[in-house]
Amino acid sequence: MNAGQLAAVIAAGFFAVLACAGVFVLLRLARLMSAVTGLVTEYRTRTDELLDQAQAAVDRTHEQLARTDAITASMDQVTANMAELSGHVSALAGLARTISSAATAPLTGLSALMFGVRRATAVRRSMQATSTPHGAIAGSVTSLPARSRGRAHAGSHR
Repeated sequence: MNAGQLAAVIAAGFFAVLACAGVFVLLRLARLMSAVTGLVTEYRTRTDELLDQAQAAVDRTHEQLARTDAITASMDQVTANMAELSGHVSALAGLARTISSAATAPLTGLSALMFGVRRATAVRRSMQATSTPHGAIAGSVTSLPARSRGRAHAGSHR
């Protein structure tokens, strides 16, 4: 073998070693790509689950907001009804005061009249029960007892 053939065998050996190293690197790279593909698939699955959970949370929030809107609308209606009822009560309160004052004024006057008649009758009976003083006309009131004077004066100041 001459030097040219020996150089060709050495070069072919190095080329075969390089080719084997390239195949080894490609096999390792294929395994790495397979592992990366598996991880990406797993992350995609987890991401899909996470997005589904987020969408469910958004849907529940939307439902709660819809309920809150319905409650708010109902409360607005209740507030309007309460304002209307308050107006009716205010109107009825004025009417009740008017009716009360119209009904009690005659009753107050009537009770004062009845008290006066009863008091006068009592005084007249007490006068008739005792003897008639000298110079007094029978059945007439000459003076009121001390107790009735205080009431008569107190009632006149009203």
